[in-house]
Amino acid sequence: MENKKISKSVLKRLPGYLAYLKNMPENAPTHISATALAGALGMGEVQVRKDLAMVSDGGRPKIGYQRECLIEDIEQFLGYDNTTDAVLIGAGKLGQALMAYSGFDEYGLNILAAFDVNPVTTKTSEGKPVYNISKLEQFCRSHKVLMGIITVPADHAQEVADRLIAGGIKGIWNFAPTHLDVPPHILVQNENMATSLAVLSVHLQAQIKEEKK
Repeated sequence: MENKKISKSVLKRLPGYLAYLKNMPENAPTHISATALAGALGMGEVQVRKDLAMVSDGGRPKIGYQRECLIEDIEQFLGYDNTTDAVLIGAGKLGQALMAYSGFDEYGLNILAAFDVNPVTTKTSEGKPVYNISKLEQFCRSHKVLMGIITVPADHAQEVADRLIAGGIKGIWNFAPTHLDVPPHILVQNENMATSLAVLSVHLQAQIKEEKK
């Protein structure tokens, strides 16, 4: 299927559909409709139908989508069938946890190495190399790495982003709680834990007030 322009909001919903489809029991029906998927995830049927139409042309009236084919279509659209090599900068507790997470393989992400200003080890427990940050740009260029993952403190994140861009990086997954100034052609995906916590906190407070009424 020819890729269409797709919004970030749709991209954020697609992994949720994929996770549900892949975790359905083995004896589940071979086909699933947008209506059934929307009901299972507590979402609007029209929205789910539009989202699936963006990535798959396999839907059939009154039949739905062949589940395995829909999984393949979503994975292909998201690029999960093509491994993306990445480097991680900041080998602290968060960085080590990300390096140790084996689930990235399922999403086509392969972290080649970690870099730190003062590495305390030359290898992670999984055998991935840990280098001094002075080798970052050369490593990225020689291995043609296009993605960098930033897990350093906020006050060092911009410097790291600049070094990644100098090494040829095109996309940055930023876990540092700060805004990064990058050229227009560089894609930055921010993971702001403070924002997520704030949303959860406000929601919980609203729920508690509602229950007290």
